[in-house]
Amino acid sequence: MLVTGKEILAVAKEQGFAVPAFNAGSGQLLNAVMEACEEAQSPVMIAIHPDELSFLTDSFVSQVKDLANHSTLPVCIHLDHGASFEQVIHAIQLGFTSVMIDASHLPYEENVAISQKVVEAAHAVGVSVEAELGTIGDTGNTVEGGVSEVIYTDPAVAQDFIEKTGVDSLAVAIGTAHGIYPKDVEPKLRLDILEEIESLTDLPLVLHGGSSNPDDEISKAVTMGVNKINISSDIKIVFAEKLREVLNAGNTEIREPNVLFPPCMAETKRVALEKINLFKSADKAKFYHATTETRETVTV
Repeated sequence: MLVTGKEILAVAKEQGFAVPAFNAGSGQLLNAVMEACEEAQSPVMIAIHPDELSFLTDSFVSQVKDLANHSTLPVCIHLDHGASFEQVIHAIQLGFTSVMIDASHLPYEENVAISQKVVEAAHAVGVSVEAELGTIGDTGNTVEGGVSEVIYTDPAVAQDFIEKTGVDSLAVAIGTAHGIYPKDVEPKLRLDILEEIESLTDLPLVLHGGSSNPDDEISKAVTMGVNKINISSDIKIVFAEKLREVLNAGNTEIREPNVLFPPCMAETKRVALEKINLFKSADKAKFYHATTETRETVTV
């Protein structure tokens, strides 16, 4: 069933878990993570970055919507790191039920202004909005991008931002980075900042750059109020590594997609299941089923 970001995260906050937001950069990745979520009975946000959407074309969204509408799981289609008002509006027109406007690189007042504008437009048609405050690092080759130096979210400023914009969820910068960390870099989350932000707001908090962080830190972040965690690099790297293994196995006659990709999809599914269990979202779909009769159906 297709739901909004606000709906899917409200239950996560109430029940104390984080919804996995898997970046679906291809149909194979989409099917693999959906299989994992069906098996684990986990709610899911299918995240699509504008660069991924440009590659896949707009028609890909119809595939995601079809899967969502034929699933008993709560599924949200989320625009990841929308960089402009125009990108957000395009996503809404395609049927996304949640959008992110990422103006975190702009001066604070400009971030507030464009986030307010997006909220006004999105809420008018029942679409949820995520924004970002502070900056997420970037470790290398990812569609999500980032900056070389993390600017941590100021808890006091975060509350002011929430009140001024009316966003439904907030991505906070506490030391994560997009991509996989180099071997000589040891990631460490500023859980003290997260604790202070959580104490000041009831809004669901989002963690971007969740790939390759220590499991114990991620697990702790979930117990401290993070209700959505984005995973992109972890599922894509194992897919690519398995594909290289298949192609290098010596059989030069292998060419059919239905032969090449299933082993890669199995690896993606395996990692997705690990993340679902880490985020404590396994078997949480039942909490949404209890509210389907009273919840207004999303039809976008």
